[in-house]
Amino acid sequence: MLAMRTDRLVMAATVACWLVTVGLGLGKIWAYANTPGQAAEAPTGWPAASQLARDDARPTLVMLVHPQCSCSKASMGELEKLMAHVHGKVTAHVLFYRPAGAGPDWTDSDLWRIASSIPGVAVSVDDDGREAARFGGFVSGQTFLFDTEERLAFAGGITFARGHAGDNAGRASLQALILRDGPASARTPVFGCALGRPVIS
Repeated sequence: MLAMRTDRLVMAATVACWLVTVGLGLGKIWAYANTPGQAAEAPTGWPAASQLARDDARPTLVMLVHPQCSCSKASMGELEKLMAHVHGKVTAHVLFYRPAGAGPDWTDSDLWRIASSIPGVAVSVDDDGREAARFGGFVSGQTFLFDTEERLAFAGGITFARGHAGDNAGRASLQALILRDGPASARTPVFGCALGRPVIS
């Protein structure tokens, strides 16, 4: 009888320890998913040194992406939804970060292929993060919108958590700003991998 009680106590203690461990693990995952990256230090106007072509007739959108950031697949999905809603009303660039010394295959990823397949999106390589630095970006998925007067209208992310697609304030704000339809936030948190240390030249 005593042995049975001891076995039950051991089993109960084991289960309790397991539940605590699982709970702590899930808590860490949740905290990581919901912790935003460094906010952009975006210029208030279009950076004069940028090599990107800004559109004088339509707003210009710029998204920074780390080609090996799995979190950014959600950002790409949200960009695809956005472009479907605002088709023809915005000029969009997706810049893929490539560090110094990396070969041409560094950007050869599913994210590059997805971005290239989105109608209305121009895809290019951002060597050494030079453009990211000009736009003040640090995190994969950071998105900027400039109006036809070169003024910054939006800087932030377009997902509600790391690697999670779905309705969010960033995409809704961009859509409202581009279509001039309803209230919009000028800043939203961004969830993604660090791009590396940008270098301006």
